[in-house]
Amino acid sequence: MFDEITILAVDDDSMNLEMLDVMLSDLDCTLLKAENGLQALEVLETGAAIDVVLLDLEMPVMDGYETIKRIKQSAGWRDIPVIVVTSGTTEVTRTLALGANDFIAKPYNPEELRLRVMNHVRSKKLSDLAKDMNSVLEGEVVKKTAALQKALSLSLEAEYEISLRLGRAAEFRDMETGMHTRRISELSKRLAQLGGITEDECEVLRFASPLHDVGKIGIPDRILLKPGKLDQTEFDIMKVHTTIGGKILSEAERFPVIDTGSIIALQHHEKWDGSGYPSGLKGEQIHRFARIVSIVDVFDALSSERPYKEAFPLDKTLRIMIEGRGEFFDPILLDLFLGNIDDFVAIREKLQDAPEEDRVHNCDIERLA
Repeated sequence: MFDEITILAVDDDSMNLEMLDVMLSDLDCTLLKAENGLQALEVLETGAAIDVVLLDLEMPVMDGYETIKRIKQSAGWRDIPVIVVTSGTTEVTRTLALGANDFIAKPYNPEELRLRVMNHVRSKKLSDLAKDMNSVLEGEVVKKTAALQKALSLSLEAEYEISLRLGRAAEFRDMETGMHTRRISELSKRLAQLGGITEDECEVLRFASPLHDVGKIGIPDRILLKPGKLDQTEFDIMKVHTTIGGKILSEAERFPVIDTGSIIALQHHEKWDGSGYPSGLKGEQIHRFARIVSIVDVFDALSSERPYKEAFPLDKTLRIMIEGRGEFFDPILLDLFLGNIDDFVAIREKLQDAPEEDRVHNCDIERLA
């Protein structure tokens, strides 16, 4: 699947390290081992290209908590996914707050362990690919100065195509249809236009909005594909898709679509009253693009059929959204949306899903138990 996969396993019990070596042997990966957090940092300082860290918590010299903190504070290491290996789930919230990307309980389920690891490897490889792509695009712009206008046009179209395809990559795991990303793109642009945003910025939002859920590529299948509602622990893990998406698309300041996509991915579940996640931003602290995507994403989710519910009729959808005015949604933007609802209904009808393409879309507002 990938040319090279390197995993760093950190555990003070040599038997656990040997078990991990055996369980991960099918992945054809290189497994580096460390007996405590300090040794793990020494391995990272060698410059080894680590794709995933499997980290025990209770260790001598330097425990797992301090190790997570050190890794996530380092500019060179913070994008490396850390999967906490624990004998229980009592410390899940603490480790997630420190920046851990996932956790798995002992004793291991070998298949679950391999799937968790590969989910995060994909996330890391995709992040690395995005950074490499930025470098390539920057070099191409320098080489083609004489055809700058054409190159810029092609670059924007390429970014939109990449945006759509990255969005579809996440939704492929989420069993959603490609038309959802197209609808979010066009619905977001229309609401931005109504909000008085410049046409150039509207186009950037149109290109970037399909990236809002790209972070779901890093969420375990048992949670992402669960047909019913999520319990609180599962929902806490699901919420991490915002930070994963932000990291995948980060460090792209020279590329407006990807940079804007990073902001939207990170903030589209923030709420107007400050009760959202991951940062609890409030009001205009939330980027206006994220506020726009929040409205149209919920509208599209409520209006669409799911395995556990039928598509809500328009009056019920709007009633739910009105109840969220000033709580979930920017009241001014929501009023613009409601006052021009015919425009948004027309976009949905134009970009309907084919019946055979119906998929599950995990709308967090619906799935928390």
